[in-house]
Amino acid sequence: MLLPSKSIAADQALIAVGAQILVQLESPGSVSAVWQRLANWRNERKMPSAIPFWWFALSLDVLFAAGAVVIQDGELGRVRNVSHAE
Repeated sequence: MLLPSKSIAADQALIAVGAQILVQLESPGSVSAVWQRLANWRNERKMPSAIPFWWFALSLDVLFAAGAVVIQDGELGRVRNVSHAE
């Protein structure tokens, strides 16, 4: 699920979809706006398989768990300038 496997295509693995979501977050947006951006982006690139909204939501869970995205003022955005050095 998280990584590509025999049963999960490379463009559908949660980690890949998460990366695709991060591309859409160059500017913040509502969850539904980001979902639409992702769908359009995947269609433009003629990706072989569509993903359902629940798979998009699972990918967002992975991104939240990794500390890569936040919701501020009702908009989804990327976390930038994260420093892990203390």
